[in-house]
Amino acid sequence: MRRILLILLGGAILLLLAWQIAFLPGRVSLHIGTLTIEAAAPVAIGLLILLIGVAYVGLRLLGVLFTLRRRLRRRRLLRTRRLGDAATTRALVALAAGDAGNARREAGRARRLLGDTPQALLLAAQAARQAGRESEAAMLFGQLAEAGDAAFLGLRGLLQQAMARQDWLAAAALARRAEAAQPGALWLRAERAQLAIRTGAWKDAVILAGPEQPRPAFAAAAAEAEADPAEAMRLAKQAWQDEPTLTAAALAYARRLREAGRESRAMKVLHAAWEVRPHPDLATLACPPPPAGETADPLARLRVVQSLVAGNPAHPESHLLLARASLDAGLLGEARRHAEAAQHLLDQRRVWLLLAEIAERGGEPAEQVQDALRHAAHAEADPIWRCGACGTPQDGWRPVCAACGTAGRIGWEPPAQRPLAAA
Repeated sequence: MRRILLILLGGAILLLLAWQIAFLPGRVSLHIGTLTIEAAAPVAIGLLILLIGVAYVGLRLLGVLFTLRRRLRRRRLLRTRRLGDAATTRALVALAAGDAGNARREAGRARRLLGDTPQALLLAAQAARQAGRESEAAMLFGQLAEAGDAAFLGLRGLLQQAMARQDWLAAAALARRAEAAQPGALWLRAERAQLAIRTGAWKDAVILAGPEQPRPAFAAAAAEAEADPAEAMRLAKQAWQDEPTLTAAALAYARRLREAGRESRAMKVLHAAWEVRPHPDLATLACPPPPAGETADPLARLRVVQSLVAGNPAHPESHLLLARASLDAGLLGEARRHAEAAQHLLDQRRVWLLLAEIAERGGEPAEQVQDALRHAAHAEADPIWRCGACGTPQDGWRPVCAACGTAGRIGWEPPAQRPLAAA
């Protein structure tokens, strides 16, 4: 209603102005050389208004002619963009539906219409992967990896391809490039941690490991692999301080201390480790073999063993170690006492074999030796390194199980008991 009133008001004003102009008195004369044009004032004003209108229309037509090519190009680009967007949508729908052939065709159409934009390249690469054309996808991802701000998209695609074909070294290199292109991506940090574990890059694994992963195990492995003595010492100390019960960490730290000439500190670490979790490898490191050309002193070794087990003398491993050292030193009584103490705590093959050896060396009746050997045949198996997740035996400690890939589950345990077959 207001609009109608405004139109009526505008029309009335124009009519009033026209009325006033029509009754203006006087005449207008225009002299151009010898030419004289004379008209009444209302007619002159009307001609002036008409001339202004014609000039305005002419200028507008000239503007349209000058911008026609640009307008046509813009319209053509808009049409191409609409067609490209429609092809992109159809390609996405085909990808979601698993229609690899149609997705690839529509992605190619989108590239032709839109050019090699990051979106079109990514779509074409994913369609190629779904169609099983990995080399084509790798080429497209590689092209996308050089696309400035969108490089992360291409690197992620190449990373996924490398992981799919289990090329862990290439995947690790691509993950580092992707991290540089897009720092702080959470999923990428997790992928880099897994790749570091798979490739044995234990130092990277220590840095990238999450709170749920066994960082001390990675640090111990990194210390063993590290060439720089100072860095190896730092990693070994970190592993041992974070988890004093980890035998591998104590061994790595003690070795590095010994290499640095800090023998007393190395022995303190071994003593502390034996106190919380005795293990034969700790004794092996505490009692190294004599230098070439020298003869071992069994009594000196026994003194080292006695000092080592002093913090945990009642443990079966302590008794077994003392029994062996006493036997090597010729102290048969002490050897038997400790072996029998271990036998009361463990029913394992190694205990009975040690008792048989002690009996044989002591010249005891053959029946006693045979009895110990019979017990050994039926005793529990000796502990071994094995994975606590899958039960696979290992030839030594390592941070990750080679069979199942579980990290931090390899321990010194009896072999897994196999269930008896049903009758």
